[in-house]
Amino acid sequence: MSTVAAAITAELEQLRVTDSAPGLAQLAIALATSVDLPDNATAQANAARELRAVMNDLRKLAPVASEDDGVIKLSKKREERRARRGA
Repeated sequence: MSTVAAAITAELEQLRVTDSAPGLAQLAIALATSVDLPDNATAQANAARELRAVMNDLRKLAPVASEDDGVIKLSKKREERRARRGA
């Protein structure tokens, strides 16, 4: 797999959107593969622009972060420390 296509595939796995938008996810991978082809700079630029738009749409469809989110964990730890200090 090519460099951009591999990165997009990894991001799609992280976003967990392939089940909810399989067509857009496949389109993103196809566009990423086109970006990696060294044939035509104009075609690469067009594919990159469209890939950006598709990935923005997919990011909007991504589920809200779960309880395992690192930021949420840090916030909870801070709240616990504050509660212990106040008690």
